Amino acid sequence: MGSKAKISRIEAGQVSARPGDVRLLLELYGVEDREVYQRLEQLARDSNKRGWWLNFSWVTREAEFADFITLEIDATFIRTWQPLFIPGLLQTDDYLRTLMSSDLTVHSAESVDEAVAMRRMRRSLIEEDGARFAAIIWEPALTAPMPSPKVHREQLLHLLNVAQRQNVRVQVLPSSEWRAAHLSSHFVMLSFGPEPAPEVVAYDTTTSTVLLEDLEEMAGHARIFEALSAAALTPDQSLAFIRQVLRDIPESEKEEE
Repeated sequence: MGSKAKISRIEAGQVSARPGDVRLLLELYGVEDREVYQRLEQLARDSNKRGWWLNFSWVTREAEFADFITLEIDATFIRTWQPLFIPGLLQTDDYLRTLMSSDLTVHSAESVDEAVAMRRMRRSLIEEDGARFAAIIWEPALTAPMPSPKVHREQLLHLLNVAQRQNVRVQVLPSSEWRAAHLSSHFVMLSFGPEPAPEVVAYDTTTSTVLLEDLEEMAGHARIFEALSAAALTPDQSLAFIRQVLRDIPESEKEEE
């Protein structure tokens, strides 16, 4: 069916349900009238026509990822820790293309284009007046040379621009903060109300998405994020650091390929 957070938000009318979700909920509630099934499933199909994410096979092929996208869209606070990559909502189109070209999985041109289009839509979540977004990025994710110098520079410039929005906070964790960097692998925390208390923690891998909703798990990740934030550079220091990384790119790397 999906996560507890998704189910509770469906029941509260805060997020749309897919026909399969409706069918399973009706079975759970003990509803037997087939006309009710058909009518509510059709309403779900009609409602979901307005959900752009349902047009992408990247969403429909994995239920957990679909749950994450619907939760991400409804989130009021999004906080993420990323030691290896630029966080997804901060990635440029070409950065994502570069990542996918380096993947051991062979992606078709159509699949890559779809992933880029979907990521572009997701980036709109943190435009001005959007969800409050905080990202902590370990230094090597920013400084390690990329296969394409042009993509590297454009990604850092995009990061600088987005980090100056009122609703966005970006911090860089220095390489020297080894202990803090190894408190946890990457994760995303989502909150849905006026307060930033996390309600869902998400991990993604190359093959699956994991959603955690246990209260102790969420409290533990909130403490880890606070520790990472305390060990990281301030937002102003982080912007200055990223600018310096741009200036320090060797001349040979600045040349376009």
